[in-house]
Parts: sequence; C-alpha cells; structure tokens
Amino acid sequence: MPRWRWRCRWRGRGRPPTPVYISFVPRVEEFVPKPVQNGEPLVLTYPEIEALRLIDLEGLTYEEAAKHMGVSRGTVWRLVQNARKKLVQALIEGRPLKVESGGQLEEINQ
Repeated sequence: MPRWRWRCRWRGRGRPPTPVYISFVPRVEEFVPKPVQNGEPLVLTYPEIEALRLIDLEGLTYEEAAKHMGVSRGTVWRLVQNARKKLVQALIEGRPLKVESGGQLEEINQ
C-alpha cells in the first residue's frame, strides 16, 4: 500500500484533505461529440472515473468502493453523483469531456 502523505496545498487551519487512492488510470484524455454544440468541455477527474468504475462497472457497494479508495462512503457517493451529472450533461448538451488528474493522487498497483 502506498505511503500516506500530506497534500501540498494544505497550509491553513483545520484538517488536511484525505488522499484518494486509485488503481486505474484512464488512457483516454478526452471525448468529443461529432457535432459539437457547445465547445466548452466538462472535466472528469481520475477519482470520479475510479468511483464510477467501481460502482457501475465492477458492481461494488459504496462501502466496498470507499474501502478500496481509502475515503468515506459519502465521498464516493459525491464523486459518483458528480461524474454521472457530467456524463449526462455532455450527452444532452453535446459538450466534450476532458479527463484530468484532479489533484495529487497515489496509484495502487495490484
């Protein structure tokens, strides 16, 4: 299991953000619809894609996915909801989808 470390942007008061562990890095950088109706792309992050993969493709429960990613069940739920909203919005509005890292992540090699 990778070593836990602080994110660099945490410098203030309060609790630092929890790192998100992912085991899959997508090879695709963006999806572009054939007739682009709105040129402004939507951004999907690696944690959102990982949460979608675990919940919808692998069929894990939110609790199992949370243990796998090293975050809370609520965080996984939020990631899945955001990713689904972006996917539907891209399909309905004809917007491109960009895939980006979305912060400092540590990869789990299995």
